[in-house]
Amino acid sequence: MNDTSPDASPWWTPHVHADRRPRLMLRNAIAASLRDWFARHDFIEVETAALQVSPGNEAHLAAFATQAIGPDGTRSPLYLHTSPEFACKKLLAAGEQRIFSFGPVYRNRERGPLHHPEFTMLEWYRVDEAYESLMQDCAALLALAATRAAAKRFSFRGRDCDPFAEPERLTVADAFTRHASIDLLATVAADGVTDRDALYAALVRAGLRTAPDDSWADLFSRVMVEKVEPFLGQGQATILCEYPLAEAALARPSPRDARVAERFELYCCGVELANGFGELTDADEQRRRFLIEMDEKERIYGERYPLDEDFLAALAIMPQASGIALGFDRLVMLATGAQKIEDVIWTPVA
Repeated sequence: MNDTSPDASPWWTPHVHADRRPRLMLRNAIAASLRDWFARHDFIEVETAALQVSPGNEAHLAAFATQAIGPDGTRSPLYLHTSPEFACKKLLAAGEQRIFSFGPVYRNRERGPLHHPEFTMLEWYRVDEAYESLMQDCAALLALAATRAAAKRFSFRGRDCDPFAEPERLTVADAFTRHASIDLLATVAADGVTDRDALYAALVRAGLRTAPDDSWADLFSRVMVEKVEPFLGQGQATILCEYPLAEAALARPSPRDARVAERFELYCCGVELANGFGELTDADEQRRRFLIEMDEKERIYGERYPLDEDFLAALAIMPQASGIALGFDRLVMLATGAQKIEDVIWTPVA
């Protein structure tokens, strides 16, 4: 469906649109069902500004930049948001309790079967509720999307998942042991500081590719991509939880083990669908982590993004909360059997 080779007909050609339209109509139906679910669970839908002073401060996020031009010609840098997270957390600081945002976000350097420069993110927050409550939400939304699309199973690239089965909960450390025979937490100190050389040696012993200039984060990501992610969400959804603190810039430390954070990701058929946190509310610690992330971004990409000082000020009065972002287009892909993200987007970016 929807051939994207250079000589293919454009998506707006009537016969191509007719081929795409059934999945697009299911997209609308799933969106309506999700909105209804949130309304029934006392969430308020909020609309956040797409233009922000900072697009986010994670090392590997790339944003679209622009300028605001004032009446006097003064120019100020702005960015299209990569997530509504900063704005949503300001609303939590303002007093909202349960909110969700359902709209477009923008990420540069991303395009492929699972990535699109503009895509739809469903993001929601619960004040004074444990982050495990988000795991329960995820299970409910998977079943809801499958029911609306009349899908008994999710399938993608030969991998299969039952959206109605209770998701497996698997820690990142257990996943590294199971799929790569690596003791990940042996490379993380009690205070969360990582040992690059120890992880490098573990990859060498496991026969994995390494490079002399690999950082601990580079090595972690390589194991995730090559050894762990392909096996997640097979048969049933996987909730991959307790990420090392160094891989959870916006999450609070786990009260069970300070080496890990209250962060989880939801996987189906080897596809990452959602990323959830027990939210960090220590503004000073958040600033410290952002600066570390921006130093890493500058090392790799030669650029850095500004901090949103307004966000950090709001974080200081934000209540304890849990929040999660879900890639809606990917969920629709799995529910409708699409093989690439553009098949479920009404008007793909040229």
